[in-house]
Amino acid sequence: MTSLHTATRAYATSRASAGLSRLMRESPFVSLTPRIPEEPAEQLLAELNPLPTEISARLGAQLTFLIEVDKLKSVLRQSPLATAARRENDAEHSWHLAMMVPLLAEYADEPIDVGHTTLLVVVHDLIEIYAGDTPLYDDASRGSQQERELAAAERLFALLPTDQATWLRRSWDEFEAQRTPEARFAKALDRLQPLLLNWLAKGGTWHTPGVTADTVRTRTAGIGAASAPLGELAETLITAAEEAGWVRRGKP
Repeated sequence: MTSLHTATRAYATSRASAGLSRLMRESPFVSLTPRIPEEPAEQLLAELNPLPTEISARLGAQLTFLIEVDKLKSVLRQSPLATAARRENDAEHSWHLAMMVPLLAEYADEPIDVGHTTLLVVVHDLIEIYAGDTPLYDDASRGSQQERELAAAERLFALLPTDQATWLRRSWDEFEAQRTPEARFAKALDRLQPLLLNWLAKGGTWHTPGVTADTVRTRTAGIGAASAPLGELAETLITAAEEAGWVRRGKP
């Protein structure tokens, strides 16, 4: 019987090029983000303790993907947590967004499919298990973001059966393209959530050198583009933070 190890490798290696894999191994994570421990070439979490060989190739590929994305819990963002003296990780961020979608959907300027928008926020940062988080206020790292994330998407979604790989990759591409009401609202929440955490921290990443209130307004402009009420909320918080001295006044 073909082993799970061989079957899952077939899904990945048949659809991911060696060049993209090499690129991801060589690409450093952004300077403000701690590295995830480097793995041997093509190392998957599922290979650390292989599942029983009786599992079908399709289910094996699905489980391999689900096990692999557990790495999201180890990718640290820059946003501080409101309840602990540490930074938020990507899995916590995605969960928080998934809670925000159904509760705040009524404020979207355009009608949205709540279920689909929830899928977009759950999927949007998965590629960071290979590409690393790109801090919102780190312009140097943002320059290589697209290249790193495209390579990571090719590598990660290739672990799934073809139909599901296509579906999730299409969802990730939709979020990135920002052409649908769901993608725009998902992006708005992706900007609003760290703004709320910074507010609770009385500054948080707003204390990054070079960041001013106008910088924050520029980077969070997508909130108001998808939701006028949430855009007004963002401006209220930024103005109040500026007056409280939690973010510097003026232009960068």
